[in-house]
Amino acid sequence: MGAREPSCEEVIRRLFAYLDGELNSATEEEIAHHLTRCRDCFSRAEFERRLRARVAEAGTVEAPERLHHRLRQLLDEF
Repeated sequence: MGAREPSCEEVIRRLFAYLDGELNSATEEEIAHHLTRCRDCFSRAEFERRLRARVAEAGTVEAPERLHHRLRQLLDEF
């Protein structure tokens, strides 16, 4: 008997835990298998992966000096 096929609702509900690697291996395999068969869920998962990558990438860019200066000015006003 093969692995149970999760519904799209289950996949979306567990998507963040899946992307974060927080699921047990059996559940992770079920979701991975579903994503190979369901275009809608795959598209949602890819969107979330790309969004996370862009956010992570943006966190590594240093703010320009003018922004640092402006923030210091604003903080000094309080």
